[in-house]
Amino acid sequence: MARRFSFAVVVFSASAALGLAGAADAFTSRKSARVNPVSEQVFEVVPIAGGTGLDYWCGAGDYAVRALGAPMSAMVYVSRAMGPSETTNRRSAVQFTLDVNMLAGAEPITNPPINRLNVGDAMQVRAALSFCHQLPTGF
Repeated sequence: MARRFSFAVVVFSASAALGLAGAADAFTSRKSARVNPVSEQVFEVVPIAGGTGLDYWCGAGDYAVRALGAPMSAMVYVSRAMGPSETTNRRSAVQFTLDVNMLAGAEPITNPPINRLNVGDAMQVRAALSFCHQLPTGF
């Protein structure tokens, strides 16, 4: 009995350690969106099911500040509109960048409609981060 218990503890401890290693690499925004790097300049926001523009912009602003150390005055741009995730198996993700040169020729559009999320849509990190503190509407 003690032998079985010891084996179970070892297996559980090993699996927990492996699970924590993967979790430490992931970034979760204040609105529970996963944010994953795509390249050195581009990161992808993957919200929970039913995510709105608030979730995408919050994830982008939160990641820019807490993971990348961007100043609040920096601009964050949509570099790829909504589409399948490149970093997970989710169907809805938007890619962002802090580098205006990653827009593939699109002109930056400052303070766009919140749910549009077209390539070139841009706002200050401060404004994007402010969406982390807004309640959903329509309830």
